Amino acid sequence: MSATIADTIYENLRQQIITGDLNAGEKLRQDHIAKAFETSHVPVREALLRLEGHGLAKSEPRRGMRVAVLDPAEVREVVEMRVVLEPLALQHSVQNMTPGDVKRVDEARIACDEAQTMPDWETRNRVFHRALLTPCGMPRLLHTIDDLHIASARHLFAHWRPKWKQRVDKDHLAIVQALKHKDLAAATTILIRHIRRAS
Repeated sequence: MSATIADTIYENLRQQIITGDLNAGEKLRQDHIAKAFETSHVPVREALLRLEGHGLAKSEPRRGMRVAVLDPAEVREVVEMRVVLEPLALQHSVQNMTPGDVKRVDEARIACDEAQTMPDWETRNRVFHRALLTPCGMPRLLHTIDDLHIASARHLFAHWRPKWKQRVDKDHLAIVQALKHKDLAAATTILIRHIRRAS
């Protein structure tokens, strides 16, 4: 399915919010956004509603739509949801994994380690986690986890960007090694530790 203008606006604004290029509390003006993307207000409204649905924007009476403030309680909730849902997806994923799937996870791991900037690393990190969990074959669960990764990404940028540096992710490597040995218990333990450590 081809991307719509609303998809393009949503992806663009989402990335700016996640990376902090749009600050918490900053007003998201429909007219300015429509002008920037040379479109009408309809796709802009659709994109803003999607941002709100993902907790990245908030509509306030008489103040319009603004970038949502980072809430520590929400960050804790996201972490607790991830440490339950991702191991669930991993359990089903490992059962279904082919050697080709394991190869794709390892390739995503290597690409993540080779990222030169934090925005590039964050995108590749999500690709790694998605490759790890996609074989579970549970689209609703994967969709929920994708949403949680978007929320996590904003927190990561806010707290880790000043000290980010290119490195080999030892947790990712250990997870891949556990997959190659079909050791679900080890992979799950490492994944949970990895989620809590990153957060």
